[in-house]
Amino acid sequence: MRSHTTSAASRAQRPRSRPGEMIALFARGTTLRPCLPVAAVVGSVLSAINEGARIATGHAGWPTWVQVGLNFLVPFLVSSYGYLTAQTAASCSAAVSRRNRNPDLYRRHGLQTDRRSRT
Repeated sequence: MRSHTTSAASRAQRPRSRPGEMIALFARGTTLRPCLPVAAVVGSVLSAINEGARIATGHAGWPTWVQVGLNFLVPFLVSSYGYLTAQTAASCSAAVSRRNRNPDLYRRHGLQTDRRSRT
């Protein structure tokens, strides 16, 4: 009988393919460290290009500051999505690699491998 408990190491290595799992990782702050610098640089450039003149002349009202906030938020969300997608691809690739190194083990347990059988 199989145990339904998984260790922290196996949970960290399994693919994060479900949107719910990606949202949970995002909510836990997994993407903060790698994605905040990207959002800071891109948001600063976008704000300078798009709202720089209004801010410099002193005509920046609350809609301008909302746009500045979005200039930082959107790059953060996009880079977070890219980070989590890359993590998913890397863990899926590692799983396929492990499966291809020992195809007989996977066949014995009724699992498929990527190699085609030569019969």
